[in-house]
Amino acid sequence: MSKVTTLNEFIMDRQAEFPFASGELSRILSDIAVASKIVSRDVRQAGLVDHILGAQGEINIQGEEQQKLDVVADQQFIKAFENGGEICGIASEENDDFVAFTSDTAKNGKYVVLFDPLDGSSNIDVNVSIGTIFSIYRRTSEAGTLATLEDMLQIGNEQIAAGYVLYGSSTMLVYTTGHGVNGFTLDPSIGEFCLSHPNMKMPESGRMYAMNEGNIDICEPGIKKYVQYCQSFDNDKGAPYSGRYIGSLVADFHRNMIKGGIYIYPDTTTSPEGKLRLLYECNPLAFIAEQAGGLATTGRIRVLDIQPNKLHQRIPFFCGSKKMVEKAMSLLD
Repeated sequence: MSKVTTLNEFIMDRQAEFPFASGELSRILSDIAVASKIVSRDVRQAGLVDHILGAQGEINIQGEEQQKLDVVADQQFIKAFENGGEICGIASEENDDFVAFTSDTAKNGKYVVLFDPLDGSSNIDVNVSIGTIFSIYRRTSEAGTLATLEDMLQIGNEQIAAGYVLYGSSTMLVYTTGHGVNGFTLDPSIGEFCLSHPNMKMPESGRMYAMNEGNIDICEPGIKKYVQYCQSFDNDKGAPYSGRYIGSLVADFHRNMIKGGIYIYPDTTTSPEGKLRLLYECNPLAFIAEQAGGLATTGRIRVLDIQPNKLHQRIPFFCGSKKMVEKAMSLLD
């Protein structure tokens, strides 16, 4: 029987890749793992515990109705980051503004985290996979002071780590520090994430596309051309692709990581800037996709090259197998 490598063992083995971090980055990743285990437990209890199932009754900054588990997950991750001592501030989908931690220890923290605590939370009530997405940067402000907005508004190329947690038939944590992508599956019998998907590579092409085709008539013509290409016998596969749209970004992205495919959430006439958030959805997934050999663009420019100008900035998002994204881009005017 081969030796099982736990997430903590793997992180410690890779510490040498970041001599500047002195162990802080390892502790942040460990804190994320602990918080995600708690959220995973809460997700699996959602149908049994009334106070964490259903709508919260409030609208978040995105104009979306908050689910109770959105708030529970957000609070759990914030608590982990604030108590860990390595993070000086955070920004999340569920908070209007960024949060600067005020303790002396936190003010000396070297990092900020931007995250979506529970992506796809509208699927909770129908028991469909959901996830957490996170992005880690070194702060740009002076240590010992409060975190600033500029710490949060960094270009995606400056990420030092990014990842996601998928709460599905099993709970998986996938992350990169710029040295490849590795996936870990939670073994509930021992309460540990164990290395299950080493050195993940996204296939260069696939036979699945994920898009909300209900929006096709309010997209630019090139999107319709690409969907028609996917559905025809005249594409590169010689047979129609399969449409697979879960409506949970992490789940759709993870499927493409494993099997190959493309995910498209374009701009539309009703959402001319796009719908997905650059800082805590698109940037981290773009970093992971590129590290796995995939591609992530707005349809025209590389996601990781975009300079953010506001905290909840939205962009169009084309992400997945390299050849499929390139083909979609070639059909846009």
